[in-house]
Amino acid sequence: MSFETEVGAQPPLGFWDPLGLLENADQERFDQLRFTEIKHGRVAMLAVVGHITTTAGIHLPGTIDLDGTTFDSIPNGLAGLSAIPAFGLFQLFVSIGYWELKVWKQVEGSTPGDFGIPFLSFVDTPEKQEAARAKELNNGRAAQMGILALMVHEQLDNNPYMINGLLGFPVAFNQ
Repeated sequence: MSFETEVGAQPPLGFWDPLGLLENADQERFDQLRFTEIKHGRVAMLAVVGHITTTAGIHLPGTIDLDGTTFDSIPNGLAGLSAIPAFGLFQLFVSIGYWELKVWKQVEGSTPGDFGIPFLSFVDTPEKQEAARAKELNNGRAAQMGILALMVHEQLDNNPYMINGLLGFPVAFNQ
């Protein structure tokens, strides 16, 4: 099948499948990969916003465990994973598993990424819905690269917002 006309195949790249994952693929395989791409894009968008928010000093109020560990005492970024108490990591794992297995379910017969939440209900024409889906795909793709870059720069020199330093506005990160 040819997927050059699907949402997301747009200038300047057009349809791009460098690994050949869609070679001799049918529509069902394409829809499965598109569903995965949309879900990863949404998670990455949340990750980027969360990274920026916590770096700005905004944390949940209260404590993360019964010992009194406060949310704002947990380091930002990847360093926070090793500081979260074991029961907190267990809660994260169970919560993500619940969302993955029970909530984020594809609505049968709909476009990939439709979980039954009418987030595009304000868009009144099919053309506008397609444009909104294309924007979501592109923002998700950018967020996947963005959170990857933040994690890499954090590990390289503990300076994920290096562009701020270059522009004269350094960000104090886990210091």
